[in-house]
Amino acid sequence: MSAQPKSTRHEDAYAAAAATVDAAADGAGGGAGTHHVLVLGAGYAGMSAAVQLGARVGRRGNVRVTLVNAQDTFTERLRLHMTATGQQLAELSIPELLEGTGARFVRGWVTAVDADARTVRIDDDRVLHYDTLVYGLGSVADLGAAAGVEEHAYTLNGPEDAAALADRLARLGGSGSGSGSGTVVVVGSGLTGIESAAEIAEQHPGLDVVLLGRSEPGATMTPKAAAYLRAALGRLGVTVRSGVEVVEVLPGAVELAGGERLAADAVLWTSGTRVSPLAAAAGLAVDERGRVLTDAALRSVSHPEVYAVGDAAAIRQGYGVMHGTCQGGMPTGVHAALSIVRTLKGKAPRPFRFGYYHTPVSLGRSDAVVQFTRPDDSPRRLHLTGRTAARYKEVVSAAPWPTYGRMKKMPASGALWPRGGRFTRNGAPR
Repeated sequence: MSAQPKSTRHEDAYAAAAATVDAAADGAGGGAGTHHVLVLGAGYAGMSAAVQLGARVGRRGNVRVTLVNAQDTFTERLRLHMTATGQQLAELSIPELLEGTGARFVRGWVTAVDADARTVRIDDDRVLHYDTLVYGLGSVADLGAAAGVEEHAYTLNGPEDAAALADRLARLGGSGSGSGSGTVVVVGSGLTGIESAAEIAEQHPGLDVVLLGRSEPGATMTPKAAAYLRAALGRLGVTVRSGVEVVEVLPGAVELAGGERLAADAVLWTSGTRVSPLAAAAGLAVDERGRVLTDAALRSVSHPEVYAVGDAAAIRQGYGVMHGTCQGGMPTGVHAALSIVRTLKGKAPRPFRFGYYHTPVSLGRSDAVVQFTRPDDSPRRLHLTGRTAARYKEVVSAAPWPTYGRMKKMPASGALWPRGGRFTRNGAPR
């Protein structure tokens, strides 16, 4: 018998999920006594939570696990700079990954959360009830960071945004032939800005690429690693200007503090992030950036039936509040799932501990820098460069999806990550 076509399987999975949601929209689906766990957001953290929960409890008759996301394909945020230069990535189907776990998928935009009523509104026309919520609506580029960003700059907030930039670059740069001309300004000298500037310069050698930022690229690395990174940008023809601040994006230019204007045929904004305002609007306790304040087990300090994961959470460790990365986001999702499982068994959840271990930065397709770090994210002496580092970075970027597949079959495999040692033990300095 021939295999069912992928597109048909995908549509069937989506249709089944939609039918499940319609049946459960009033909170009554699943039968009396069913515990409803709702996961919002299928980013790195939310997917980890959903897969773990589905694999561990999703097939039980008394637990219903539902994952809500605006798209039914998984966004590889680590690779959006590749999408932005016209490179094709694999289409990763969320419903297909969840098949067999018992977890259900709902496609739709989360438009409101009522933490007191324990409900979530989807697309303004559906309401889902939860007993336990995993809040994983992560961060996006801060379009309000400077005047004109929303109107005149491109972002890497999602595949559609990256594809829009790819189209603009193709029209400017002759689709990588080197025959085009124009200036692309990348604002933000953090990891996303560095990787994007390098990728654009390599894929579109006919374009002038300018990287602007308040700090030097690689400022958090050791001097040797940072020097290699900056030399690589130079080899690619990227012009770097540090110690500058963009105060406005204009049609065809950016304006710096002090009044200087730089011509720009396209502007990519990677400076600063913001989180969804839904958590604050729901009445959850949040920090000054709108991130959910959590206790040691990743529960909301104001609503303990809500777990916050990834970029959406202000998670404090001994070294300070975690910053958003894939390497830290996935463990938060897994830990939230494990905590929920323990709670369902009548046990207390355990404290979350995590320590950083590397900072990999791609510099095109065949070059990279990997800075190994201490658990508090400060740099160690060890680093990799060149093709070895590029292979390392590619393995890291490709790892999440296969990791979800392994967790689906062997849930315990997802619970392995660096705990941070003395940097995260109780009583460690904050």
